[in-house]
Amino acid sequence: MIKLVLLVVALTAIALGLTFVAELEGGVVVTLMGTKFETSIAVAFVAIILFAIIFSLIWAVLRFVFRLPSLISIGWSARRRHKGHLAVSRGMIAVGAGDQKTARRSASEAQRFLGKEPLALLLSAQAAQMEGDANAASRAFRDMLDSSDTKLLGLRGLFMEAQRAGHSMDAFRYAEETATVAPATAWAAEALMEHHAKAGDWHKALSTLERSNSAFERAERKRLRAVLLTGAALAYGDGSPEETMEAAREASKLAPELVPAQVIYARALSRQIDYRKASRILEAAWRLSPHPEIGEAYLAVRPGDAGREKLARAKKLFSIHSVHPESRFLLGQALIATRDFEAARKILSPLIEDTPTVRVCLLMAELAELEGDGSGHVREWLARASHAPRDASWVADGVMTDVWKPLSPLTGKIDAFVWLKPDETLADRRVSQVLDGALRYLSAGGTQTMVKTVSQPVLSGLKKTLSASAFLASQSPAPAVNTTVRKKNVDVVFPLAHSPDDPGPDGAL
Repeated sequence: MIKLVLLVVALTAIALGLTFVAELEGGVVVTLMGTKFETSIAVAFVAIILFAIIFSLIWAVLRFVFRLPSLISIGWSARRRHKGHLAVSRGMIAVGAGDQKTARRSASEAQRFLGKEPLALLLSAQAAQMEGDANAASRAFRDMLDSSDTKLLGLRGLFMEAQRAGHSMDAFRYAEETATVAPATAWAAEALMEHHAKAGDWHKALSTLERSNSAFERAERKRLRAVLLTGAALAYGDGSPEETMEAAREASKLAPELVPAQVIYARALSRQIDYRKASRILEAAWRLSPHPEIGEAYLAVRPGDAGREKLARAKKLFSIHSVHPESRFLLGQALIATRDFEAARKILSPLIEDTPTVRVCLLMAELAELEGDGSGHVREWLARASHAPRDASWVADGVMTDVWKPLSPLTGKIDAFVWLKPDETLADRRVSQVLDGALRYLSAGGTQTMVKTVSQPVLSGLKKTLSASAFLASQSPAPAVNTTVRKKNVDVVFPLAHSPDDPGPDGAL
């Protein structure tokens, strides 16, 4: 409606203007090369308008003619860019679908049409990674270093290729350059921290974390610092008690849920004869999450304590979490150590009702042996242990261990170990082997003399049981260390989804 009103107003104004010009009195006289032309004002006005229109048309034609070569060039370039972008789209889809042939062909087309544009270089790197051509991928990533827009992406790609090839120093240099250019880059900061931590230089690892504060959220930053400090405390050990104490103290405050930090701090306090504070630290940690290492450290907080004192400590932890299995297990151990077998059976009975774990079965085998029930009950519990579910352990990247470490032994990732019940395929096959050996030993005539067959140094180093596990440890050879390292699965720079049966750009492991 508004446009219609404006159109009517404009037409009315034009009509009035033309009427005004037509009614003007007088004329226009033009002398051109001695020839005089005389006409009315209205005719002169119309002639001027026509002349302007004709001149504009001629100028537009001439301008188009002179610009025609550049227009042809622009159109050709636009057509090439369109083809290049279509090639990039096809290539990225092929990468996601795992079609190496299409990805390689599309990457070649994209480079031919787009040259060294970022998307073309990225597709070339992706296609090369799919084919396992590390040299071609590295060339594409190096080309990205020439532009400030793609420099970080190029450094990331070169870092990953260096990691894939096992060139740790080259990977470190790329991460260091990235951290210099962009300190807020999380992957570079993590790589530098992992490099320094592997080398045992915890001070540099902590300094790197401080310089890259903006790369992590507050909670993640606190957790990383706590893990690094705990690793430093482990490295200091008994040789530097002051450094160990300071690192463990800060780590325990930053991450109260980090069990190793609490245990190390409590043991450092115990060495300084501050038993009361050490006990408070472990009680608070147990209240947060009962853990076998906390219970073990709590019972041994005062060296030289007799069984009765340890039993009192076990009852203290039991009162904090009376329904937790670890509380019952710890109290059952303490009762067995004081030879209160009837109370131990009563405390441990809920743990054997459903499906007892390996530790519970071994503890019950020990109880049966110390009670003098004969080899039949011991053999029964050992047989159950050989098929029982595995207990929780520290697991990282498929590696299971009884000792927490700040870094994964395979990938070197910080804070990779978590406390959980491992998958049966990851459990130590040695458990079943040695238990089967124990059963064969009992069948051959071994009875309650298992404890006597074990040397005292072996017994003193045990953590979980007194007799059954000591016998198993003494009768079985130490397991060979598996030095085979699985190929590390490195992510592509531009991660894409893969089909369930597609092993990804690195191939099958």
